[in-house]
Amino acid sequence: MDEEKRIVGGGAVYILLGAMLWGTTGTTQALAPAEAGPLAVGAVRQGVGGLVLLLVAVGQGHLDWRGGWTAAKGASRALWRDTILAGVMMAAYQVLFFSGVALAGVAVGTIVGIGSVPIAGGVVGWLIRGERPDGRWLVATVLALAGCGLLAAPAEAEVVNGWGLLLAVGAGVAYALYAVFSKGVLAVHTPDGGMALVFLVGGLFLAPLLLVVDLGWVLTLSGAVVVVHLGVVTVALAYGLFARGLRSVTVATAMTLTLAEPLTAGLLGVFLLGERLTGRGLVGIGLLISGLMVLVVKRR
Repeated sequence: MDEEKRIVGGGAVYILLGAMLWGTTGTTQALAPAEAGPLAVGAVRQGVGGLVLLLVAVGQGHLDWRGGWTAAKGASRALWRDTILAGVMMAAYQVLFFSGVALAGVAVGTIVGIGSVPIAGGVVGWLIRGERPDGRWLVATVLALAGCGLLAAPAEAEVVNGWGLLLAVGAGVAYALYAVFSKGVLAVHTPDGGMALVFLVGGLFLAPLLLVVDLGWVLTLSGAVVVVHLGVVTVALAYGLFARGLRSVTVATAMTLTLAEPLTAGLLGVFLLGERLTGRGLVGIGLLISGLMVLVVKRR
């Protein structure tokens, strides 16, 4: 076969598929009962998803309770540390992101929150794991961020809440740190088992929220459908795919690939929610797809 023939990177495809499933979250929330608040949705989503991941991992015998846990002291402590920190960062992401969006607005909060993820991923991946981003990542990130901005930016300028922006950036950093620490967990556990542990730890930190938010909507038919979709599809399945891809790609690459989430959300908004796509949005979609393809398609 010609050496210049292009082939698709398997790990990148897993992450791309997972990000596309995350992109259904916004549409699902739009169809949820009006009383389903963002913090309640985030806490329930993480709890249900973690439980489903745990059941799958235990049922398939993928959760190794010994492995690194009973290894040498240093290795065991490192695994405990990575599992707890990954869970804490995932819980922090949920709170910071939804709070940032509430203060800064949906469009701006989403752009800053999701847009800061690949940048933060490149920095923390380099500082903590020594994964220095390459030129391919830089080109892909610039293209994808430009596309994300054109696709989701508001049509008119508006006054933005500074605290909302800060919280949104914090969410991006928290997510990048979650990915970094998950790498250590996935070095010992299978993707399903590792993500189950991480999400259960995060769920414990978010559990107090369930005591102060309205959960009555969960008992309605539409609420139950939303919970099942968010927990099973956008957490258990999506993060299972993400973890499989994360084992073979750098944190920086993985974080840029997650920009498939706003791309999917934008397209679903047009086709399912009747939102209008402008010419600027079409250009944004083209740039986003181009950036993602730079990472997904490799040269042999």
